[in-house]
Amino acid sequence: MTQIHSTAIVDPRAELDSTVTVGPYTVIGPHVKVGVGTAIGPHCVIEGRTTIGQDNRIFQFNSLGAISQDKKYKDEPCELHIGDRNTIREFCTFNIGTAQDKNETRIGHDNWIMAYVHIAHDCIIGNHVTMANNATLAGHVEIGDWSTVGGLTGILQRMRIGAHTMIGFASHVAKDIPPYMVVDGNPLTVRSVNLVGLRRRDFSDQRIAAIREMHKILYRQNLTLEQARTAIAALPQTWPEAADDVAQMEAFLANATNGIAR
Repeated sequence: MTQIHSTAIVDPRAELDSTVTVGPYTVIGPHVKVGVGTAIGPHCVIEGRTTIGQDNRIFQFNSLGAISQDKKYKDEPCELHIGDRNTIREFCTFNIGTAQDKNETRIGHDNWIMAYVHIAHDCIIGNHVTMANNATLAGHVEIGDWSTVGGLTGILQRMRIGAHTMIGFASHVAKDIPPYMVVDGNPLTVRSVNLVGLRRRDFSDQRIAAIREMHKILYRQNLTLEQARTAIAALPQTWPEAADDVAQMEAFLANATNGIAR
């Protein structure tokens, strides 16, 4: 049987797998679904149309699935989706989506989300993302796989954060951040390539060399964005092993409607 503490309040219409555990004084609403092996700590509120996958660890005092902090929200049936094997530490707030965008907020798999993180409506978080204490995402933000967001960082609405990026402590993000970059500060400054992260993930020397060349093209050669995109597109001729990395950068730059951090 599902292990629900006697003081928890779980709506009988909620769908919890038999292996789910629920701590004292937690409240779970009628449209909530929770998958195999997920552990929910005490004093949490999980409401709205929220779906939580397998083997997540949700610590105490979290608010998941509340309506968006958007004055345009009019009780539309929007959703929050949380994937598998995420760690969600204390006092986090994840809101559902809005009808004006995706109708959902989505968190992927294997993410490490520390205390007091806010993920607003219609955000899309990839896989293996780390968000340190008090990181704050406004609505419609997208964060790519394997990214790290430093503590006390604020990300403006509709910003896009590329995969394998590292955002330093207390940064103000008001431009898109291309993949593989290390950035920090207010105003935001691109510092280098995320070499530590790439090496930890076993990127080959050839792939890293191509990524370093992309950084040089974007930030050291005084090129326009269009000129930089043309030069980057040619890099697989020299580093064929990095073709997928180049394609990821090309796709990101092609959709950089907010401008990029430079």
